[in-house]
Amino acid sequence: MVVVVVMVVVAEEIVVVVVVVVVEVVVVVEVVVVVVVVVVVVVVVVVVVVAAVVVVVVIE
Repeated sequence: MVVVVVMVVVAEEIVVVVVVVVVEVVVVVEVVVVVVVVVVVVVVVVVVVVAAVVVVVVIE
């Protein structure tokens, strides 16, 4: 009986650790996705602004 109780406690600990690790990974992935989206938006804005400036300069 003692062995069964110990196994259950160990199993619960493992489940808790797995859940914590999964949550941490999800948070990291979300942060990475947000950073990538921000970088892409900034790059697109810069490219559009540069293109607009070049067009204006060429027209003038």
